[in-house]
Amino acid sequence: MPTIVKSDDFQNPKGDQPKRQSVLLGMIIMICVIVGWFVLHLFKMQVIEGSGYRQQSENISKRTKTLVAQRGEIFARDGDQPIVINVDSFAVDLIPGETGSKYDTVTAKLAVYLGIKKEDIDAKIPVGKRKEYYTETIKSNVTLDQIANIAENITDLPGVSWRSKPRRSYLATESMSHILGYVDDITKEELYVLHNQGYTSTSIIGKSGIEKQYDSLLQGKSGQEMRMVDAKGKSLSSTPIVEPPVMGDSLVLTIDSDIQKLAEETLGERVGSVVVLKPSNGEILAMASYPYYDSNIFSSENKNSEYAKLVNPANNNPLLNRAVSSTYPPASTFKVIMTAALLAEKTLSADSIINCSGSLDYGGRPWHCHKAEGHGDMDLKNGLAQSCNVYFWTIGRDYLGVDKISSYAQNFGYGKPLNIDLPSSSAGFVPTAVWKERRYHEEWFKGDTMNMSIGQGYTEVSPLHVADMMAMVVNEGVIYTPHFLKEVRDSATGEVKEVTEKVPLHTLELEDSVWKELKADLRYMVTDGSATYPLNNKIVQIAGKTGTGEISTYYSNNKQWHSWFVGYGPYDAPPEEAVVVVVSVEAVNVWEWWAPYASNIMFQGIFGHQTFDEAIDALGFRYLKRPVGRQE
Repeated sequence: MPTIVKSDDFQNPKGDQPKRQSVLLGMIIMICVIVGWFVLHLFKMQVIEGSGYRQQSENISKRTKTLVAQRGEIFARDGDQPIVINVDSFAVDLIPGETGSKYDTVTAKLAVYLGIKKEDIDAKIPVGKRKEYYTETIKSNVTLDQIANIAENITDLPGVSWRSKPRRSYLATESMSHILGYVDDITKEELYVLHNQGYTSTSIIGKSGIEKQYDSLLQGKSGQEMRMVDAKGKSLSSTPIVEPPVMGDSLVLTIDSDIQKLAEETLGERVGSVVVLKPSNGEILAMASYPYYDSNIFSSENKNSEYAKLVNPANNNPLLNRAVSSTYPPASTFKVIMTAALLAEKTLSADSIINCSGSLDYGGRPWHCHKAEGHGDMDLKNGLAQSCNVYFWTIGRDYLGVDKISSYAQNFGYGKPLNIDLPSSSAGFVPTAVWKERRYHEEWFKGDTMNMSIGQGYTEVSPLHVADMMAMVVNEGVIYTPHFLKEVRDSATGEVKEVTEKVPLHTLELEDSVWKELKADLRYMVTDGSATYPLNNKIVQIAGKTGTGEISTYYSNNKQWHSWFVGYGPYDAPPEEAVVVVVSVEAVNVWEWWAPYASNIMFQGIFGHQTFDEAIDALGFRYLKRPVGRQE
């Protein structure tokens, strides 16, 4: 029986045609979408985002070198002649890849011109990097003569170049070193903190003094030098694109160069310090500390060996600014505060008599005054003038007490930060009964109060604290923040950009009669007190107070003394015309009671407009035999 075949079993070519067309259309649409996406993406990359990619391409093929800005110059008070400048100096660089096969020849010749060893250059450029196109600094502080030799032979030195790298030069050194400070290369630790402030690994940064305090003003703004290079770093253009650096601001200080020189010579080679302060606004006219150092050594090739000498303990730490960072017992200069406290508190009349027989018995032992035979009957004025310890022991122990004494000392600025514009200064210390109990687990005894009353014991102050204390007296109740910065100037135009205003630091409200009587007593101390001869001056009336700080040597009970004087003049002039002078001479020096003599020389030179030699001749001090032995 024949098989019957249904029509559905046969494929219909005409029926498959729509399916083929549908598949083809889908493929065409897909291809169009893909091609369209690529076209749109290319349009976006080339037209919309093209500038960004071109910039990125340029950045990849562009080598940028930082052009370090020159630091701003520093001027003394007159603002005419700089005391810190930038001196032309050079750095020599090498691109090792440009030496080709002549690396050893080039570096050998370069070492000769620079006065260094070839091995020093090889140490900077490892073997694996000698075909690379990068810049390596071979030597800084290169002289113009060395650059001239290199320039004459530059055809034999492919890859060698040089650039200006100004070196800091301090025209005022010695006693100015502690004020100005110095600069040096930035450390990794400093860069970690300052990298977001524009500092780089090649920055020169202030390390101490004014250089550090105002580094952000002195730094300026670095420039850039850009060159196009190939993939290997080889330069493609001989003409760089230069964005010039901007020099830092210039600073004008409050320091008077003549007074600073006078202070330095008056102190001489005595370990100690001299401070001259304008009480009316806090400007520091002079600050000398001995021993000192030369700030220029930190820009020299042998700075490491020179620094080792500075930190040698045998050299009495020349890096230390003794005027603000060292602290001492204030000794009898503290009796100025005791006098103010007694006058203000009125716990004992200024006319009341306390008899000094040469000693005071307390705690089962005699407390000896510095005058063995005693001063006799003493009121407040004469007790201060003769610096009678028995008098001040008595008023401190019986009429004031530790709480009042500590409070007045702090009101005069003791034990508090100086807020001076230097990176490092000491706050000193004023003890209290509570402090002693917490620190030593001992109660405060009246013997502690007696020690404190004459500036001995736990109290510690810097010479600038003592200057501020006297400024409080001159201004009758206010201390202005001591400072060195007078004004900031634009280095290019000389235009004054900023002027330092006087800012009150501490205030103390006392009756006008207290300040007037205190000033009169300080003048009486000079005219009729223990230092009448060394402070005799015909040009200016001086008021002030001597001090002798007693210490014991570490290994024995032998006594030594710091020598102090703090004073101001003219005594009868308004604060705007007065200056405060503080001299502190440490006990490591041979005892000569130099502080009052030195202070008189300072006042003579300042108000007589005289040099050190002229001042000592006018005062008759040139051939003076210094008094020997302890005096108050």
